[in-house]
Amino acid sequence: MSRFRKAVLATALLAVAGFASAQTASPYPGVGRAATPKEIAAWDIDVRPDFKGLPAGSGTVAKGQDVWESKCSHCHGIFGESGEVFSPLVGGVTPEDIKNGRVANLINPAYPGRTTLMKVPTVSTLWDYINRAMPWTAPKSLTTEEVYAVTAFLLNLGGIVPDNFTLSDKNIREVQERMPNRNGMTTKHSMWPGNEFGGAKKSDTSNVACMKDCAPEPKVASFLPDFARNAHGNLAEQNRPVGAQHGVDTTRPEVKRTEVKQGVADPAPAAAPAAPAAVVAQAKPAAAPKAEAAGVDNKAALALTQKNNCTACHAIDKKILGPSFMDIAKKHAGKVDYLAGKIKSGGSGVWGPIPMPAQALSEAEAKTIGAWLAAGAGK
Repeated sequence: MSRFRKAVLATALLAVAGFASAQTASPYPGVGRAATPKEIAAWDIDVRPDFKGLPAGSGTVAKGQDVWESKCSHCHGIFGESGEVFSPLVGGVTPEDIKNGRVANLINPAYPGRTTLMKVPTVSTLWDYINRAMPWTAPKSLTTEEVYAVTAFLLNLGGIVPDNFTLSDKNIREVQERMPNRNGMTTKHSMWPGNEFGGAKKSDTSNVACMKDCAPEPKVASFLPDFARNAHGNLAEQNRPVGAQHGVDTTRPEVKRTEVKQGVADPAPAAAPAAPAAVVAQAKPAAAPKAEAAGVDNKAALALTQKNNCTACHAIDKKILGPSFMDIAKKHAGKVDYLAGKIKSGGSGVWGPIPMPAQALSEAEAKTIGAWLAAGAGK
């Protein structure tokens, strides 16, 4: 039993045992309440590598293709090969890998990248992640049949199952025996609690935390020489615009630790030559009209952007995956109908190559958000 399941089961048992006297026996009286069985079941959805937790059901490759093209392809590509938004899911796997259970390209330094099907050893990982987190704009919105179907289609793209395959809880163990990297996983690391998957009881490290004579701050032994800093192009332009890691701007000098302590700011890039006043006047965009003047309810519009997951890709005043709301407002000031239509239909090419999928919100909601953007995207 996984740690998560143990924790959930313990919570459930405590809730059942103490529900009748929760108000008097609780160590935090007046704070919260015991979780109901239905609430616990809603969270207890993880699927283990031995398929405990997997719900009964099935889905065909053909059904998965329909779901994929409508809900998955805008981020992952029609064939799962796209690397524009996330790393590619499909590629790098051969029939020999499926036969042996080890992906040869993982140790091939000449292969250009790593895909999901090259690395993931268990089909349960795919099923579980798709079920919990996909699609990105509406997690947990897929039905059990759709999850089975999309998983089957993804496996089909990788050549693991045939075109006419139906994936189900009855045959998923057979599919596991065809996962390309099924023999590339180790459990000899003590991170899994127990021996049900051949794990190890003894920890792989036994270090003791240092609690005396600690250095007040780390000492950097060396820095990248300035002449080599931008030798391979600007790192900031070589990273995808999503994820936690972003490349440093190597066209600008590195800020040393002493400069940070003294409050010296990161040097800004050289300023562009000033344009003639007449040119500036012609190029300056018209100011966006005030939201209040347009009669827009800012709070209601912002609530709709959160309800419809717009904030997964957009922020008020900074670029995330898509442009900021304020940048959209400046570019399309006053264009209520255009913005509402664009929200509904989606598209790509206006702000870059990353596509925005069509949104399943009502016409009234799209109009409200469009009016808010057209009026300046006020807070």
